[in-house]
Amino acid sequence: MSNLQKSIARHYHDRTKYHPETIAQKNRNLDWNEQPVPFKEYKIGNTFDLKPYLSEKFEASSDPEIGNWRRLSKLLLCSYGLTAKIPTMFGVPIYLRSAPSAGGLYPAELYLISRGTPLLPRGLYNYQPQTHSLVNFWEDSVWSNLQQACFFHPALENTQLAIVTTAVFYRSAWRYEDRAYRRIFLDTGHLLGNIELASAINNYQPHLIGGFFDEAIDKLLYLNPDEEGVITVIALADLFDTKQNVSQSIAALPSDIHTEYPVVPDGELLYYFHRATRINSELSTSPENKTEEISLEDKYNFPFCLKISTQTTAIDWGENLSGLQDTILKRRSTRAYTSENLTLEELKALLNFTYQPEDYIAQGLNGYPDYFDLNLIQTFVAVSGVTDLEEGCYYYAPKAQELRQIRFNNFRSDLHFLCLGQDLGRDAGAVVFHTADLNRAVAAWGDRVYRYLHMDAGHLGQRLNLAAIHLGLGVSGIAGFFDDRVNQVLGIPDDEAVIYITTLGRPKKR
Repeated sequence: MSNLQKSIARHYHDRTKYHPETIAQKNRNLDWNEQPVPFKEYKIGNTFDLKPYLSEKFEASSDPEIGNWRRLSKLLLCSYGLTAKIPTMFGVPIYLRSAPSAGGLYPAELYLISRGTPLLPRGLYNYQPQTHSLVNFWEDSVWSNLQQACFFHPALENTQLAIVTTAVFYRSAWRYEDRAYRRIFLDTGHLLGNIELASAINNYQPHLIGGFFDEAIDKLLYLNPDEEGVITVIALADLFDTKQNVSQSIAALPSDIHTEYPVVPDGELLYYFHRATRINSELSTSPENKTEEISLEDKYNFPFCLKISTQTTAIDWGENLSGLQDTILKRRSTRAYTSENLTLEELKALLNFTYQPEDYIAQGLNGYPDYFDLNLIQTFVAVSGVTDLEEGCYYYAPKAQELRQIRFNNFRSDLHFLCLGQDLGRDAGAVVFHTADLNRAVAAWGDRVYRYLHMDAGHLGQRLNLAAIHLGLGVSGIAGFFDDRVNQVLGIPDDEAVIYITTLGRPKKR
């Protein structure tokens, strides 16, 4: 055993960095005929077909049962449903979903746990995107087991449904190897963003639970722990039932901090790290004694830097949030930008929807969506082409709602390089970076915080995605980059771990 001062989270992060000197070793030839199937198949169980409830004939139905089926059907479609089927030369089509996924690999699975409702008998359900249906593969009460595994989280006391997201690790590791763990949680963050917004459209309130007894919920869902694992639990409150309107509660729980661990070979690090970030049946810190650190000030504040207010009018998502639903279903990652400038007002609108949800309460959206700990996430914006905004690197201060310029430079060539030579970095008008002080984060929440950081960054990234698409802009997330070079370009400390990059620009027409 190695007695190392680094936590396993820090060790994993450093081990999975990309470096210019070694990146060629990562570019192995993939056999695309061996790409994992991104769907789980259940051969037994009762199937509940959700497709009929999307038809227009049910839209104006006054039957409460049909209305409830329609709400649930639309929630799942907008969260993780199929939105396109693209033929390929290999014969196996590419399926696209409402939530983006790195490499189109879709490692996540969606489950529903029912306490027993007029629609869904008690038991376990898997969402089948290919057929837009639910398979009831276990017919029995498991709700008390779920509550116990979630340490009796208050959101599960009166709710009747819970969504559980899991990950099949090899679907992503097949291509991205050990670094896939980062992408799996970013993907889950995208999915959480969709679930939150789709819930608002359909009169649900999701309550995010990231702290749970991992082994117990894996067993509850009959998962193979060597291949897959539970990532989040979401208590789904029905806003039409006043008994289910519960107050917001803490989403995260701490795990242990591991500083002693063996030398783990490449190819096994992802699975070892996942096991190391699990919570066992006895919490090291109880949820009653653990409170989130509330910061009243934004982290970076320089007295003489240029400061630009980002306060603006909220995006109008239309009557009954129809514009938001349409945007979720038509969202696509942009493949190329024109290098034309964005406007400052467009950038302000993107930041407003992403970081100021309280501005959207009047439209029916949740003004205080669940995150794990946004105080740990920092946001930087590299501006290459925004009208009425100087080129350079800016820190975005969400509490003050302003951009603070910290570096003067045109970063196009740097961005092209640090994004592994992807033209998206070079041609974008603005590039958003989410970072976190990893040592501080681990001290707050243990090694499990690595999950929380990436899911929070992915959640923010999904809001950026949807706002950009709605405004007719291009957007694409990037999880592959030269980590250390990003710190150098942005001029931020080495301890600030780069979590996610989102590029924004004018899309090239195909």
